[in-house]
Amino acid sequence: MQIEKNKVVLFHYSVRDEQDKVVETSRDGRPSAYLHGHGGVIKGLEEALEGREAGEVFSVTVTPDKAYGQRKPDAIQRVPVKHLMGAKRWKPGMIAQVKTEQGPRHVMVAKVGLKFADVDTNHPMAGKTLTFDIEIIEVRDADAEEIAHGHAHGPGGHH
Repeated sequence: MQIEKNKVVLFHYSVRDEQDKVVETSRDGRPSAYLHGHGGVIKGLEEALEGREAGEVFSVTVTPDKAYGQRKPDAIQRVPVKHLMGAKRWKPGMIAQVKTEQGPRHVMVAKVGLKFADVDTNHPMAGKTLTFDIEIIEVRDADAEEIAHGHAHGPGGHH
């Protein structure tokens, strides 16, 4: 079965940065699952998966414009330290979670003061060219509920 819109795809991946360092992998756990054609993975990866089948193993390099975008220099915001979640004491470079109107979001602490912190809201991989090593485990038809919700359910997905 080929990967196309409204197919659920289970896959293992490793992501390497420009220095060939693995920055993220699913290989030590369950495969990831997403509903193809619904924006569940970055654009460049979804394009590379289109038309492929279970059992395929491949690598694809994705530039920032089809990954997490370019870094925005004006993405620094000042927030009260009490709104940072994930640690008791903060240092520059640490990743915190903050609640936003769009839900929880990860930010990187740039500077910490007594009551306020400057946080970088860029995605940690923004501005980077990434290489994905992919192993497609399974491709199946999505059910009506998955299509209505816009994401895969079950192991590696949501719910």
